[in-house]
Amino acid sequence: MGLLAFVKEAGEKLWETLVGQEAQAAESLKDHVAKVGLGNPNIQVSVEGDKVIASGEVASQEEKEKILLALGNVAGVSGVEDNITVATPAPAARFVTVKKGDTLSAIAKAEYGNANAYMKIFEANKPMLSHPDKIYPGQVLRIPE
Repeated sequence: MGLLAFVKEAGEKLWETLVGQEAQAAESLKDHVAKVGLGNPNIQVSVEGDKVIASGEVASQEEKEKILLALGNVAGVSGVEDNITVATPAPAARFVTVKKGDTLSAIAKAEYGNANAYMKIFEANKPMLSHPDKIYPGQVLRIPE
């Protein structure tokens, strides 16, 4: 449980404005989670200003983290309040925010000491990432152990 921070101006653009459209934004976010390939998890989503609140239960820590990233890596979202429980608890992954000029190889070198470990990061962030070269500044990525 906690709050994950995101760069509000970065991410996929799902709407023009959130002001007065929180209910529609919540539905758009649930559709977005399904669209990126995370199925139809047993979660509820609400929006308060530029913060998303996610609750419910999922099967694994990895699924939970991917859902939180899918909700937060959206333009207009500055944070995701995590109220999701996990049926099978496991250690949480670390998160890193992509900076201008970063590549998955550079992130892998910084996190693991081995630039060739970039595929580990890519695989940990699928289906949100479609290609190892398609990351952007402000995007938050999972860094598995």
